[in-house]
Order: sequence, then C-alpha cells, then structure tokens
Amino acid sequence: MITIVLFFILLLVGFPIFGAILSAGIIFLVSSDLAILIDAIPLQMYGALEINSLLAIPLFLLVGEVMNKGGLTQRLIAMAELLVGGLRGGMAYANLLTNAMAASILGSAIAQIGVMSRIMVPAMEERGYDKSFSAAVTVSGGLLGPIFPPSMLMIIYGVVAVQPIAPLFIAGIFPGIALFLVLCFLVFIFTLKSDKIPPVQKNIEHRQKITKTLIDGFLPALIPVIVVVGIAAGVMTPTEAGAVASLIAFVLCFAYREIKIRDLYDIFLSVCVLTATICTLIAVATFLSWVLAFEGVPDRLVSAITALTDSPFIFMLLVIALMIFLGLFLESISVMIVLVPILMPVVTQLGVDPIQFGVICAVATTIGVITPPVGPGLFVVMGQTDVKMGALVRALAPFLIGVCAVLVLIAAVPELSTWLPAKLIK
Repeated sequence: MITIVLFFILLLVGFPIFGAILSAGIIFLVSSDLAILIDAIPLQMYGALEINSLLAIPLFLLVGEVMNKGGLTQRLIAMAELLVGGLRGGMAYANLLTNAMAASILGSAIAQIGVMSRIMVPAMEERGYDKSFSAAVTVSGGLLGPIFPPSMLMIIYGVVAVQPIAPLFIAGIFPGIALFLVLCFLVFIFTLKSDKIPPVQKNIEHRQKITKTLIDGFLPALIPVIVVVGIAAGVMTPTEAGAVASLIAFVLCFAYREIKIRDLYDIFLSVCVLTATICTLIAVATFLSWVLAFEGVPDRLVSAITALTDSPFIFMLLVIALMIFLGLFLESISVMIVLVPILMPVVTQLGVDPIQFGVICAVATTIGVITPPVGPGLFVVMGQTDVKMGALVRALAPFLIGVCAVLVLIAAVPELSTWLPAKLIK
C-alpha cells in the first residue's frame, strides 16, 4: 500500500513518471526486506532493452516526424476532402478519413491531434462549422492512430507482453474500421439534427488539379499499405517495415521539396528524444514488474480476479474501466507499460487471446488522451484553436460514448481482432 500511495504522491507533485515508477519499485524492495536486490536494478533495466522489437520504435517515430515536417498530411487532407467534401458534413468526414489514413503513418494520438487540429479546425471553422464540433471531431479522430497499423502502442504492448508484433499490427485493422464507421455515423446524426454543420458547398475543381490532388494524396497513403502487405506476406518483419516506410517517406518529402537537408537535424533529434523517453519508461516499468513478480503480486492478483469472476468478458470490462480511470491521470504509454505485465498472468489464466487483449489495451489507454482532467489531447487542441474546455467536452461526449461502445464490441467479439491475423500471419 505504501508503494501505491508514494507513487501517486510523486505524480501529483510533478515528479517525472519514470522517476515515480523507479522510486516506487525501490520503496517496495526496502519495505519488503529485499534491499539486497537493489544492486540488480541496472541489470534488469538493461535487460529490458535487449529486445530486437524495440528497433521498430525509432523507425516508426521517424516516419511520423518526416510526415509532419514533409507536408504529407496536407496532401492526405486535400485528397480526403476531394473524395467526401461534396456531402453535408463533408469536412467532418474528410477530417476522419484523413485521420484514418494518417493514423497508419503517425501511430501516435497526440502527434496526430496536434497536426490535425492545426490544419483542420481552422479550415472547418472557415467553412461555417462550429468550432467546438470541429475540435471534437479532430480529437476523436486522433484515437484511430494507436489502432491502425503500424501502431506505436502495439509495438510497446508486444514488447512488454512478449507477443509477436506482426499479428498485433494486423489485429488493429477491423477494430480501426469499426471505430471509423461509428465516428462517421455520429457525424451523420449531427448532419440530420444539428445547426453546427453548414449546408453543402459545391466546389468546382479543374480536372488537372483533381488528378494532381489524388496522386499527391495517394502516394503517402500507400505507405501503410506497403507495411501491412509486406508484413502479412512475410516479406518484411515489423522492424524492416519501419525502415522501408521511413525510406519511402523521405523519398516523397524530398520529391515534393517539402524538407531540406538542414531539417534533418531537428527530425532526428526529435526521434532520439522520443525514443529515449519511451525506452526509459519500458526499462523502469520492467524493473517494477520484476519486483512485483518476485513478491508474487501477479499470482495474488490472478487469485483475486478469478475469485471475483471467471468470465473473460467481465474481466476485460474491468480492465477497460481501470485503464480509462488511470488514463485520466497518466499518459497512455505509462498505463500500458505498468499494467500489462501485471495483468498478463490473468489473461493466460482466463484464456483471453493476448492479441485481442492488446487491441483492447491500445484503445482503452488512449481514451485518457482525450478525457479531462489531464487529457493531453484536449490541451493540444485547445492551445491550437482557443476552444474552451467546457464546450469541447460537451461536443466530445457523443464521440466518447461511441468509442466506449466499440471497446465493448471488441471485448465481446474476439474474432473482430483475431480473425484477420490468423488468416494473414502464418
């Protein structure tokens, strides 16, 4: 108990998350008369990073950084608007469609929300859309990032849960499509009953411009297709796919003349900082998991949960509730890294498919990105658009309900996340 109390106190006073986890683990060792194991901390942390799958993290981070700096997102937006902009609420649909396409490249909810809120919310407001509605669509669309492949959260889950990453990538496709369709349906309901959406505006484009827009957007959209097809066909490992995706992104950005050699320093520096942050979290969380396992905490947790319920579905609903609650205060990667190793014995005991569980963890932990009081995604879009918290949360509420409904569907129907990997990954 003292370990948990100390952990939250350190977080509340603004202590870095990796420091809070490391301190909690050390306090647990001392309070359990296991101080002799403190000398093993560096070995445990170093061992946590001796995993080949971790190489995929900087590579896919590089793809996202190059895409951000290289103007590929703007080209996806232009193509999406061309495809669905003629519908009422077309800009909202284009927002979600761009999020779905960019999700496959960026793989980070916060990065995606930051890029899209800077571009889409002002554009939608200029066309007559309500600002809070525009921000809500943008924020909810950002949740597609950690689901569609290649997903950073899926890589991290695969590392901490010791699961193959290729099936996890493929497993996010159908749930991602389901979430995209639910969000589109909610936009459609708004178009029927709300004055937040302007009438259809017809834009007459020259055929040559239409062709250029489609080509410019189609090429970046090919990146996730190449990744998924390459992995499913067994031609590339996830790490190799990250390298190929980075190379394609670089080629496109230099071809479009959107980035220059002098931009590479900032791109690589950002990737290095993000990679170091994630790997540090993985190292300290692995140490904490080792300490808890040494004391038999996972076994006691298995006994407690199985005594409470033997239903895999009820267990997953409890996990969803716990992850959403912790996501109110902690960053999504931190929640996953801390909880997943502790919960995996229960997953095995109840016969839950670890691939299905990974998809649930990715979605559930990400919800915290857009929920108050901490919700970094909310503050990102508020900072970019000057929308008020109250108005944003009210506009976002229907979309959050829709996301939770999809989560329950994923928990209730294992085949939604397990059927496609079983068919494609041999």
